[in-house]
Amino acid sequence: MTSASQPIEKYFVAYLLDGKGGASTLDVSQVAAWRPGEGLLWVHLNYTNSQDQKWLTESSTLDNLVVEALLAEETRPRTTAIGEGLLIALRGVNHTPGADPDDMVAIRIWIDKERVITTRKRDLLSISDLVENLESGRGPTSAAEFLGELVDRLVWRMSDTVDQFEDRVADIEERVLESNSSTIRYELATLRRQAITLRRYLAPQREALARLIGEKVDWIDEGSRLKMREVSDRLIRHIEDLDAVRERATVTQEELLSRLSEQLNKRMYVLSVVAAIFLPLGFLTGLLGINVGGIPGSDYALAFWVFVAIIVGIIAFQLILFRWKKWL
Repeated sequence: MTSASQPIEKYFVAYLLDGKGGASTLDVSQVAAWRPGEGLLWVHLNYTNSQDQKWLTESSTLDNLVVEALLAEETRPRTTAIGEGLLIALRGVNHTPGADPDDMVAIRIWIDKERVITTRKRDLLSISDLVENLESGRGPTSAAEFLGELVDRLVWRMSDTVDQFEDRVADIEERVLESNSSTIRYELATLRRQAITLRRYLAPQREALARLIGEKVDWIDEGSRLKMREVSDRLIRHIEDLDAVRERATVTQEELLSRLSEQLNKRMYVLSVVAAIFLPLGFLTGLLGINVGGIPGSDYALAFWVFVAIIVGIIAFQLILFRWKKWL
């Protein structure tokens, strides 16, 4: 057997845990020759790969229901006890550069006392963390520890994303008075969408962990249950933080819309005042501008200046009236 030093690939990968924190890699023939009691077997598959699908269907000896769940394209976080094993579906944050954090990566797990089978489509850093720990001899020593460490890494990897959401909403709150409101509105809408989507996936994951802790499976010891309970508490805090981010984003958006509405009202008010001032002036100029006989002052040389004086007087009267009415 070779050491567990190679990175996780896009096809069949298997590890045999030595019960001391380390592991060695196995090929397909070695996995076929494996027997319970030789150590915890971990098979990690890509469910979109035809070879992995074939092995899971023909060589895994799993129940058809379990195989279908491990190969399902869409999953919802859950925990189901089947005999002495657990069928688990969880999600982790997508840390691929350029990917949206709310585009979560699903991992499906079948685990019993002797064997672990995990399937995924995209790589998860939580799985890479497990492999690195096994390489350094600090990995899990049993199925219960494997499960506890996996859920721990999944939730721990969410912390940075939730913290980034909080930092982003705090930054937007500080910039809400800036003039570039269209950019802020877009950022707020994006942040709210991501927070809502992420919470939508984490809420059922909380239920899955609660079910996992409550399952009466003999090979999960009390220490592992306590660790998973602590992980569940951290997940609940992440969900509460996402709720706070969403509420802060909503309040900030309402404040932004209120300020935009206030600015619009001020502009409309100025336009209304200007229109009110020039409305009677427009009436007078239109009335005297008609091309018919009998217009007053048509034969008087100073009629134009008299008319200008009348207009100035009307404007002065309106300004005094608006000031008295406190419209200005």
